[in-house]
Amino acid sequence: MGTLNKEALINLDQALNFSRKEAREYYRKYINPSLAQMLSLLDFDKGFVRSEGVHVWDSEGNTYLDFLGGYGALNLGHNPPEVLNAVKKAMGRPNLLQASLNPLAAALAHNLAKVTPGDLERVFFSNSGTETVEGALKLARAATGRNKIIYCENSFHGKSFGSLSVTGREKYQKPFGSLLPDCEAVPFDDLKALEDRLLRNDVAAFIVEPIQGEGGVNVPRDGYLRGARELCDRYGTLLILDEIQTGFGRTGYMFACEHEGVVPDIMCLAKSLGGGVMPIGAYIARAEVWDKAYGSMDKALLHTSTFGGNSLATAAGLATLEVMIEKDLARQAAVKGRLFIDRLRELQEKYDIIKDVRGRGLIIGVEFNQPVGGLLNKLTRGKVNELAGEYFGSLVAGEMINKFRIITAYTLNNPNVIRLEPPLIVTEEQIEQAVTALETILCEGKGFLGVTLSTTKTVLGSLFKRK
Repeated sequence: MGTLNKEALINLDQALNFSRKEAREYYRKYINPSLAQMLSLLDFDKGFVRSEGVHVWDSEGNTYLDFLGGYGALNLGHNPPEVLNAVKKAMGRPNLLQASLNPLAAALAHNLAKVTPGDLERVFFSNSGTETVEGALKLARAATGRNKIIYCENSFHGKSFGSLSVTGREKYQKPFGSLLPDCEAVPFDDLKALEDRLLRNDVAAFIVEPIQGEGGVNVPRDGYLRGARELCDRYGTLLILDEIQTGFGRTGYMFACEHEGVVPDIMCLAKSLGGGVMPIGAYIARAEVWDKAYGSMDKALLHTSTFGGNSLATAAGLATLEVMIEKDLARQAAVKGRLFIDRLRELQEKYDIIKDVRGRGLIIGVEFNQPVGGLLNKLTRGKVNELAGEYFGSLVAGEMINKFRIITAYTLNNPNVIRLEPPLIVTEEQIEQAVTALETILCEGKGFLGVTLSTTKTVLGSLFKRK
């Protein structure tokens, strides 16, 4: 049993004034030692103390540009005042009172039904993206009476058991043994493979991301989502679109599926729905689908969430949608995204190490070529290529943050891709800063070896200047 002594506890004021060293040591001891070590070696564990819009400040007064954007959770930027004010306005109301109907949740559900495509109407509120996916999978099985779920290779839908079962990377699945049964993968952007699996008429749902974010920002060919919709209709399978990362203006449309005019049976939402202030997720489904699963009083409570749809989170959601529409952020993302991609493709033409630039709106991936052959790779028995494939994205991200104070990261399923996913309020000047920084890294580093050597200096430096 822990020590029941108030003096032994750390209070909020003390925590707010932690030094970088204190935060690192407590993280190592009580949270995740290996993650703390990795971030500190790359000098990623900055002591950030303030944020606003696209900017973040560390404890030494340095200013950074955030081009990671909370993996798509910060479409409005850091600490948007409209969302903070909405949360403050809702304070004092009951935040959790299940013996009543929350008017803020009801209002947000109405608004989601108005901004999502087609006849999506019934909303279930959760607290995160992975919980949203869990709920969507359960809804699909209950509504259809079928068990099979089809998902895509290289996909990412979360790390709880159900969502992990439909996440297409073995690295995240294998350590946990048997996952949810009756889940099968097909290649992404392959309608024939999908139809071959649906032919058996036993699939409850096909879950797919309109753009694979963690897979390396993989954009399917035009017609893929529309074709998937047609196949699902033909074989009585529900279509679940995971718009957790691509939704709310990120791709230049309010929702990425609007690029092809596709309406799913169930849409998963989260991340930016809370304006980067409150955790909130939701799925929204066609009424016919929802009613088959939960449309009677004896089934109304089959799937619930204690904190789902609480007052403060739904207040944040109400304000977030209003700001997105008022500022026309989807259109802004389309315009700025075209500029950003065009500039990055200019770099691709100049530097062979850039293999591909892809994306839509302001979800962009830059993939790097691996060094093939060469004396260094032979001398290291292939270790150079192995290092490039697993770590080069993180090395470039390390250079971006440590030399140019621009925050980026690699994608989880493809660590050879760095993601550029800034808040949708980013300016063209800030985009140009990021492009210039990347070009300087590639030009001065002269490819993989130069970037590796530069990062090694950072690692050695971090070992000797711990604060």
